[in-house]
Amino acid sequence: MERSGIVHTAATLVFAGATVLSIPLVLGLLANLHPAFDSFAHFRAHLAALLGICGLILLASIYWKQGLLAVALGVLALWTTMPAFPLFGATSAAAGDAANGRAVYRLLQLNLRFDNKASEKVLSLIGRTKPDVITLEEVSVDWMPRIAAIAAMYPYSIVCDAPNRIGGNAVLSRRPFLDGAPGRCLNEGALALADIDFGGRSLQVAALHLAWPWPSHQSEQLQELRPDLAALGNTALLAGDLNAATWSATVRRVEADAGLSHVAGIGPTWLDRRLPDVLRPYIGLPIDQVFSKGDISILSARALDAVGSDHLPVLVEFAFSGGKLPQDNEESATASAETRKSVF
Repeated sequence: MERSGIVHTAATLVFAGATVLSIPLVLGLLANLHPAFDSFAHFRAHLAALLGICGLILLASIYWKQGLLAVALGVLALWTTMPAFPLFGATSAAAGDAANGRAVYRLLQLNLRFDNKASEKVLSLIGRTKPDVITLEEVSVDWMPRIAAIAAMYPYSIVCDAPNRIGGNAVLSRRPFLDGAPGRCLNEGALALADIDFGGRSLQVAALHLAWPWPSHQSEQLQELRPDLAALGNTALLAGDLNAATWSATVRRVEADAGLSHVAGIGPTWLDRRLPDVLRPYIGLPIDQVFSKGDISILSARALDAVGSDHLPVLVEFAFSGGKLPQDNEESATASAETRKSVF
């Protein structure tokens, strides 16, 4: 075959590849129409990047018009994913600067991974970051002794059972639950709720773990949870593994159903454990989400280093909007000192 024939064949194959990539990409842009389309949407960034590369190649071929269209579609689709990434997120300000004298609190969010063999890394992380409250998913039977080991530092907790080996959700707190009321477990442990007293201010904290997207039952589960999400407190933080990308219709449904605002800029948090962790920023999925509403300000939210799970931990720093209470600083200092004396 002559060189011109090889070039034409190669261009035709790239054009065919671009056509194939454009189909799920466009369907994903129509994610509100059906849960199946939303499943395509989770991979929008990957599809858009690949389509853009194909388009750039086609610009140097007889398919240059199609290449121009592919590049335009790829850039447009990729632009819709930008709020997921730290450079484009709304929470990049340093917490100390943004707090303006208010007491700053920390929430740590983590899908533990039910069979995580590196539990010591998780405990070390908790000891280093000293969060005021922790939201956890996949708290399996194997994790229960580890949860018990930090009960002295986090004496207020709700740990939900689940009817499977994956485990349920948990909320652990250094601060007391409001009026001594117990937390609640909903939807077979998929949603854990606790009303926490932050020095006279009430904050409802929720840990949410959704099922996989279509063809699994994520959409149906979210429909079941709709009344519970709508009943969230006026001031609330919801964090969890949604098994849904930041730009998905699922995330928008959670926002709408609960009256929450999504926290942008956390970045990719999940990657199959069989792949090198160095690839996570490039091909990982941003499926660990944080939402807030009411009388709190999110000062920062960022993913931390891996601790043996296929999900990264997420550390959120926040403050109450109405200013600080004198006892807040004293309580935080006391709690930090106690944590430094812990088993970590």
